[in-house]
Amino acid sequence: MAHRYSKRNEQCSRSKPANGSNKQDNEKKTATCSTNQLPQKYDDNPNRQAYHKIEEIVEKMQDENNGIPVRTVKSFMSKIPSVFTGCDLINWMTRQLKVDDTIEALHVAHLMAAHGYLFPIDDHILTVKNDNAYYRFQTPCFWPSKSGEPENTDYAVYLCKRTMQNKQRLELADYEAENLARLQKMFSRKWEFIFMQAEAQAKVDRKRDKLERKVLDSQERAFWDVHRPPPGCVNTTEADIKKTCRSRRRTPMKVNYNVPGGRLSPTVSESDLTNPVEQAQAEVSRLRMMLERRRVKISKVAESYISYFGQYVEYDSFITPPECSNPWISDNCEFWEQESSLTNISARRVRRWAFSIHELLKDAAGREHFTRFLANEFSTENLRFWEACQQLKYVALKNVESRVAQIYQEFLAPGAHDPINVDSRVSEGVKKRLQQSPQDRYCFEEAEVC
Repeated sequence: MAHRYSKRNEQCSRSKPANGSNKQDNEKKTATCSTNQLPQKYDDNPNRQAYHKIEEIVEKMQDENNGIPVRTVKSFMSKIPSVFTGCDLINWMTRQLKVDDTIEALHVAHLMAAHGYLFPIDDHILTVKNDNAYYRFQTPCFWPSKSGEPENTDYAVYLCKRTMQNKQRLELADYEAENLARLQKMFSRKWEFIFMQAEAQAKVDRKRDKLERKVLDSQERAFWDVHRPPPGCVNTTEADIKKTCRSRRRTPMKVNYNVPGGRLSPTVSESDLTNPVEQAQAEVSRLRMMLERRRVKISKVAESYISYFGQYVEYDSFITPPECSNPWISDNCEFWEQESSLTNISARRVRRWAFSIHELLKDAAGREHFTRFLANEFSTENLRFWEACQQLKYVALKNVESRVAQIYQEFLAPGAHDPINVDSRVSEGVKKRLQQSPQDRYCFEEAEVC
């Protein structure tokens, strides 16, 4: 699988110019990519309608006459090729798509970025803001309608290649380093082959032009941000099972017992009559062919289950017997008392705190220790602000504005009772969003992750 991805990657890069913004080049790229499509049919994807609409808009955006101005920006020490700003994007959408509301234009742009058609060049989070940050179009080879769903071996080759490139902008993030370690353990038997593939790709990359290599690196990174998103981000390539079943639902077979003309006629031969037996046989053949097709990638499902249960196997009382008696098969409550105890904390409970912040706060002892640590650092208001933002996401819509005002007055307003430590840029951004109407439940998101 790794060699399949590398071939597609090479052809994408050969068809991608350094400043790539004219229409003829895009048509050539699309033609080149179409020869490397995966076996999965485009029509079988339940998101095909959304992809088709987005691609129509992207093609208009890339038009050299009426599209978004794509340019190479000169910075202090280097050049940034083939970029445009968020303001240019939103202005073009409000002008060409006749979108009067800026919030609606931002929402459409965010959906396009989440599906991988454009991306910020300096951030893993695929979102769009109406500012002067730089964005870049994704090459058609990496569009979700043409690239398909990559395998874990492809991801392992990509991460391994990143470790070979001695550049600060290509350093692995924490979650990518964890994924690389997990993949190395999973593919331990064929890791030598994966390493050779990564080494070969890295050698090819070094021979490319500097600007072309910079563009390709960012596009490849954005591709994996879509298919292997950072923690807390939504994977838009996962097909909804309800939508999949709905798109593949067939109309029931209608057997026509009538004859042409709607009545019996001596001039109609027996060959003109509809034969229900032949229709039934054709339907049976079609259904048998559908049964032979793989609808779900069992390997991906199995990998997800193995990863999840491998992490939590220690905490399943039926698989790993607890130190005391099993509370599920006995009347002894000692296990529950140990789990809720605030004094005698086992190493097993502490290891579970490292899984996520939610696991830490769900445990009473973990929450107490974390709160005590924050008190020593004089930052308990950060936890209260984060919890308030989490609760805001589940508040009834009619109470959102009042709750937003309470959170702002308590943590972010001038002279707040428990002010949190955020820079002026974030504070001004939150204040501007609060002035917009209507207010939404995600207006503190930038301050929440700060």
